[in-house]
Amino acid sequence: MMKLIANRRFGPFFAVQALGALNDNIFRNALATLIVFGIGVEAGWDASGLVNLAALLFILPYFLFSAVFGQLADRFEKSRMIRLIKLFEVAICLFAGVALYMGNIVALMSVVFLLGFQSTLFGPIKYSIIPQLLEKHQLTGGNGLVAAGTYIAILGGTIIGPIVAGVPLAWPWAVFAATLAVALAGYLAALGVPRVAVGDDGLVLNLNPITASWTNIKLIGRDRSLLHGVLGISWFWFYGTIFLVQIPAWTQGVLGGDESTLAGLLALFIVGISTGALLCEKLSRGNVEIGLVPVGALGMTLFGLDLMFASPARPLADAGIGDLLAMDGSWRIVADLLLIGVSGGLFIVPLYALIQSLSENAERARVIAGMNILNALFMVLASVMAIVLLSVLGFSIPQLFGIVAVINLVVAAYVFTLVPAFAIRFLMWLLSRLIYRVRVTGHSADRLPETGPALVVCNHLSFMDPLIIGGSVQRPIRFVMTHKIYNIQGLRWLFRLAGAIPVAPMKVDPECLRRAFDSVDEALARGELVGIFPEGGLSPDGNVQPFRSGITEILQRRPVPVIPMAIEGLWGGVFSRAPGRWHRRERGFFSRVQLRILEPVPAGRADREELEHAVRCTYEELRAVKVKG
Repeated sequence: MMKLIANRRFGPFFAVQALGALNDNIFRNALATLIVFGIGVEAGWDASGLVNLAALLFILPYFLFSAVFGQLADRFEKSRMIRLIKLFEVAICLFAGVALYMGNIVALMSVVFLLGFQSTLFGPIKYSIIPQLLEKHQLTGGNGLVAAGTYIAILGGTIIGPIVAGVPLAWPWAVFAATLAVALAGYLAALGVPRVAVGDDGLVLNLNPITASWTNIKLIGRDRSLLHGVLGISWFWFYGTIFLVQIPAWTQGVLGGDESTLAGLLALFIVGISTGALLCEKLSRGNVEIGLVPVGALGMTLFGLDLMFASPARPLADAGIGDLLAMDGSWRIVADLLLIGVSGGLFIVPLYALIQSLSENAERARVIAGMNILNALFMVLASVMAIVLLSVLGFSIPQLFGIVAVINLVVAAYVFTLVPAFAIRFLMWLLSRLIYRVRVTGHSADRLPETGPALVVCNHLSFMDPLIIGGSVQRPIRFVMTHKIYNIQGLRWLFRLAGAIPVAPMKVDPECLRRAFDSVDEALARGELVGIFPEGGLSPDGNVQPFRSGITEILQRRPVPVIPMAIEGLWGGVFSRAPGRWHRRERGFFSRVQLRILEPVPAGRADREELEHAVRCTYEELRAVKVKG
C-alpha cells in the first residue's frame, strides 16, 4: 500500500482526491453546525430545512452536469483539468470566506452548490484516470486506497468541521482558513499529477444534460458485465445511504446516545469501510478479484440483519460512548457496525476495478459519469424509501435496517449467480490458505493467459489439490473429477456450481466418459481454463504416475496451450492415499505446500510423455528442496 502512495504517478493524485473530499466535508459539516448552533440561531433560520436543502444542493449537480463533465474528461487531458478544478476550488473557498463574513444564507447555500459542482466535475476524472496511472495488477490496490482515503477524509471533515465552526470569534474565520488551506494544498498536489493520454480528442461535445445523460447510460448498457458492475456500485450507495443517514437518529432514539456516541459509531462505520477497502488489495493478490463481491454482499446482509436484532428495546438516557459500551450486548452492536463497513469495502472496491478494466480509455470518463448519475438516483431512492417506511408506514429504524438487509440478500444471491466461478475460486483461495501454508512459484500472471483457453495439468497427491490450484491462479478453472466424488449427496450442487466436469472409466460408464470429453471440448471452445490430473487418480505412493491417454485425446480434439504444474506437500495428509495418514502429524493441517507453475506449452506442441517428464522432474525437484530445507 505504501508503495502505491509513494508512487510518483499515483501519489499526487491520491493526495488531490483525499484533500478534495476532506474540504467538501469540512465546509458542509461546519455550515451545518453554524446553522444549528451559531449564526443560524441568531438569524432565526429553519435549521432542519436548511440542512436538508444543503444536502440537496450538493447532490443536485450530479444530476445536472455529470454527463457533460464526463465528456469533458474524455475530450481533454485529465491532469490539466485537475489543476484547473483545484484552482476553481480555491476560488470557491475565497467566495466562502465572503459568504461567511456576510452571514448571507443565499451566498452560503451557493457555496454548497459550487462545491457539489466542483465534485461533479472531478468525479469522472477521479475513477477514469486511475487505470492510466497504474498497471492492471495495481488497480484493486489503487481503488482500495482511493476508497479508504475518501472515507477517512469524510470522517476527518465530519470531525474538523464542527470544531472550526465552534471557534469563538467575531466571524467564522477558522472555517475560511481551514478550507482555503486544504484547497491550496490540493492545488499543490495537483501540480504533481502526470500528463496522461487524452481519451478521445475528436469527441463532439453534447451540452444538453438530458440527452447526454441518456447517451452515457446507453454506453454502460452495451456491455452486460459493465452494467452489472455499475448497478452493483449504485446499490452500494443505496445501502450506504440508508445506514449513514439513519445512524444519527438511531443513535439518539434507539440507543439513547449523545454526541460522543454518535461520533464514535460514525467513525466505526467509516473505519470499517476503509478497512474493507484496504483488505481488497491483500485478498486480491494483484487481480481484479470479483469473487470478493458476493462475499461482501453476504456480510452486508448478515451483519445488517444482526444489527436489527441487536438494537435494544429501550434506549439509555443521554448515554456517552462509555455508557453504551457498558450496556449488555453493546459489543455486538459495535461488531455489527464495523463488519457492515468491512463488508461494504470488500463489495465496492472490486466493482470499481472491474468497471475500469472493462471500459475503453476513449469513453471511460463518460461511463463513470453515467455511473455517478445512477449513484445519485439510487441515493435519492434510498431517502424516499426511508421516508415512506419510517414516516408513512410506521416502521422503526432497526426494522428499516433489517428490510434493507433482506433486500440485499436478494442482491447477494443475484451477484452470486452472475459470478459463481469467481466467488468459488476466491473461497478456494481463502480455505486453502487457512488450512495450509501455500507457496507458489512461477507467478500465475506470467504463466496463465488473461483470456483464451488453456489446459492445466498437474500431478495428483490429494483431494485438496484442486483447492490449492484453483486458489493460486487468477482465473476460474473447471476441474475434471471422478464421478464418485461428483455425485456425493449434498455436495453435487457445489461441484456443479463450480463448473466441475464428472468423468468415469470406459468400463464403468462409457456415456459419462463421452460426455466428459465433450464438456471439456466445449469449455475450451468458450475460452475457459480446464484442469485435469492426467494420472487418472490419486497417487498410491507419493510419486508421479504415468499420464493416461485422455490428455492426448483432449488436445487432438482441441489444440490449446497447456499449463503444466507440480504440487508437493500434500502426500501423507488425511486427504491423500498414504498408509497410516490418519496418524501422521507432519502432513496434517497447516503443513507447507509448494505449487510450481511451469512455462506454458504452445497450442499444438504438447506431448503427453514430455508433459509427464516435466511434471515429474519438477515434483522431484520440489521434494528434494523440501528435504534439504
